Amino acid sequence: MRLIHPVTAGEPAPDPDLARLYTYPEGPCLRVNMVASADGGTWLDGLSGGLSGRGDKRIFGVLRGLADVVMAGAATVRAEGYGPARPRESWRGLREGRPAAPPVAVVTRGLELDLSSPLFTEAEPDARTIVVTCGAAPAERRAEVARHADVIVAGDDRVDLAAAVRQLAVRGLGRVLCEGGATLNGQLAAAGLVDELCLTVSPMLVGGTSSRILDGPGALSRLRLAHVIEEQGFLFTRYVREPH
Repeated sequence: MRLIHPVTAGEPAPDPDLARLYTYPEGPCLRVNMVASADGGTWLDGLSGGLSGRGDKRIFGVLRGLADVVMAGAATVRAEGYGPARPRESWRGLREGRPAAPPVAVVTRGLELDLSSPLFTEAEPDARTIVVTCGAAPAERRAEVARHADVIVAGDDRVDLAAAVRQLAVRGLGRVLCEGGATLNGQLAAAGLVDELCLTVSPMLVGGTSSRILDGPGALSRLRLAHVIEEQGFLFTRYVREPH
């Protein structure tokens, strides 16, 4: 890996300190992490993994190690076969004073979740999976989910993401890493909740009907490019939202 922006000495910086480059700012922050092809597609054969590479997986791990909580939509959890975040030796210094791994928070209105999956059965007690839903979710199903996960009710007819993020912060989970999918990303952006975007640009074209990283209503946010890292044709970018 080499840091190609910013470069102060005229040469790309080799072996950048990823933990330093991706350090969260002070206070609550919601960071979206996505991978996309050079033509903007977010999946290959229905999954994001086909767009990834060794460097992307490495940064993915660092981002999870830095986060207080990993957020994902229920459709992404189902499609990608999510399990709990697993502790890594490399996280030991990053997570001092926190659980060894961050909990996963699943956003869902309908609670269509496989409660027998590892995401619910193998999560550590101090990183129990969180389900974020709304008052319109079926009461019996919500009670069943509460036996397997911590439940946050935010909003009445649909999930109020701003309220959900506030409730996570109250639990001490202010550094949020959202891993999509595109619909959840779009909703977060429309609500003005996206503070940072970490986007991996994969050196391939996919065409077809693959979605963009945001799927939803228009949401204009002006971003500042914080850094660009390159490895084997992959570009790892970090954008920070400009102040209003």
